[in-house]
Amino acid sequence: MTDWAISRGHHRLYDEISARAEANPEAALFHLPDGERLNYGDALSRVGQYAAVLVDQGVSKGDRVAVQVEKSVEAVLVYLACLRTGAIFLPMNTGYTPSETRYLLEDAEPTLFVCDPDIAKKLTDETQSVLTLSADGKGSLTDAVDTAGAAPPVAKCSGDEVGAILYTSGTTGRPKGAMLSYDNLASNAEVLAAAWGFSPRDKLIHVLPIFHAHGLFVAINTVLFSGASLIWLPQFKPERVIPLLSQGTVIMGVPTIYGRLLQTDGFADAIRQGALRLVISGSAPLSARDWERFRDATGHEILERYGMTEILMHTSNPLIGKRVPGSVGPTLPGCEIRVIADDGETLGPNEIGGLQVRGPNVFKGYWRNPEKTAEEFTGDGWFQTGDVGLIDTEGYVHIMGRSKDLVITGGYNVYPKEVEAELGILNGVSESAVFGVSHPDFGEGVCAAIVTGAGSDLTQDGILSLLRPKLAPYKLPKAVFFVDDLPRNAMGKVQKNVLRETYAQVFQSDR
Repeated sequence: MTDWAISRGHHRLYDEISARAEANPEAALFHLPDGERLNYGDALSRVGQYAAVLVDQGVSKGDRVAVQVEKSVEAVLVYLACLRTGAIFLPMNTGYTPSETRYLLEDAEPTLFVCDPDIAKKLTDETQSVLTLSADGKGSLTDAVDTAGAAPPVAKCSGDEVGAILYTSGTTGRPKGAMLSYDNLASNAEVLAAAWGFSPRDKLIHVLPIFHAHGLFVAINTVLFSGASLIWLPQFKPERVIPLLSQGTVIMGVPTIYGRLLQTDGFADAIRQGALRLVISGSAPLSARDWERFRDATGHEILERYGMTEILMHTSNPLIGKRVPGSVGPTLPGCEIRVIADDGETLGPNEIGGLQVRGPNVFKGYWRNPEKTAEEFTGDGWFQTGDVGLIDTEGYVHIMGRSKDLVITGGYNVYPKEVEAELGILNGVSESAVFGVSHPDFGEGVCAAIVTGAGSDLTQDGILSLLRPKLAPYKLPKAVFFVDDLPRNAMGKVQKNVLRETYAQVFQSDR
C-alpha cells in the first residue's frame, strides 16, 4: 500500500485528492516547462516526504505553517503536506517587505516558516523554525527530506477545523487572518469542478501566483478535485502562454493578464486555433468593453465569476448558457446572496445595495479577532462583503462598486489606510488620501492626494523612494497629486469620491 493511501477520514479535501492518485497514479498532475511531468502518484509520495519533514520540525495538527516562497511545484506539495498533517497552511505574498512579513509572523505565531533564502537572511531574529525553498525548488526544506523519518499517518480532522489562513487587510490598516475550514475548501472545489465542467481530460494553464485564493484554492484545488492536470508556468509571460494554447483546455487569469495577451502578436490567432474550451477571469472587475474586445478578437466569451478571500467563489456565469458582460453571474449551487439597503431592508431585483452572502464556502472568521468577526456577520449569519451591487431579474449579480475604499490593482487588493499610514509618517506630509481610479492595464491604479507642509520640497519620485522599503510594489501609488486641501463634507470626512472623479482620466492616455 502506498503512503498516500494509508488511511481515509482525514477530511474530504485530502481524501478526494488521494483518491485521484490511487485511482490513476500515472496520470499527470504537473506538466513542467522543461517538458517533464510529475504524475499524481509520485506527487503524493513526495507530499508524504514533506509531511515527515514538517513533523520533524515539531509541526502538529492545528499548528500554523507560514510559507513565503516563489512559485514552484514544491510549494504546492508543501500545501498538500499541510493538508495531510492537519497543519494550518498560511501563504504569504512574496512582495511583502520585512516589516510586513514580521507583523504576520508575530500575529500568526507559526511553528514553521518556509521562505525564500533571501527572505531568511532578512529575518534572522524570529523564534519559529525556518526552512528555505528557492524558486528552483531547492533549499533546506528539500535537503531535510534525506534525513526525515517515514511519512506520518494521515491526520484525522473534522471538516469544520481550520485548514488555511489567508491574510487580508481592512480599511483600518492591519491585515486580518481569514480562517478557511477544510469544508470551505472542499465544498468550493467540488462546486467549481462541476460548474465549470472539469474532468481528468482538462489541462489548466496556470499563470497565477499561488499565495492567494485565486491561484491556489480556485485553480489548484479545482484541478486536484477533478483529476485534471496543470500546465505549470512559474511566471506569467505572454510569449510563454501562446505556445501552450494548443495543449491547454482552460486558463484562469485576471483582467490585466487578458489585456496583455491581447496586445501580444499572434495571441488571437493562437487561441482561435488552440484547444481552449474555457477562459475564466476574476480577482478584479472585467469591464463589459474589455469582455467584448476579447470575444471579438478570439471568439471566446470570458467566464467571469465573483468571490473574495473570505468566501472563495460565490457566483459564476454559466458554462453552458448566457454569459453577461459586466456581470459575475448567478450564485453557485449551495450559495446564497442578498442585497440589503442601509436601513437593513432586503431589496428586490435591480435595486442597488450592500451584498451579503451565506453558504458552505463562507469562512469561519478572523484569526484571534472575534470582535471583527462579529462586526462582519449579521445577527442571522450572513457575511457582509463590503461590496455594493444588484441582482437582475434573471438572477445575475452585478458588482457596482465597494462600500469600503478598497483598490484592486492587477488582481491584488490595496487598502488605502495602510498606504496612508506610511505616508503620514513622512516628513513634509500633512495629510493624504489614497484612492483608486480606472487604469487600462491594471483595472485600477493607486493614487495619492497629498497636502504638504510649508516649505516642503517633496516630489512624487521622492515619496515613492521613501515608501519602497515599507510597502510591497503593487501598493505603491502610480500617481501622486499635490493639493492645497483635501475635499471634505460638512462633517469633515474626506470625500474620496470627489478625488476619484477629479482624477478619473489620469491613466486613460496609457491605452
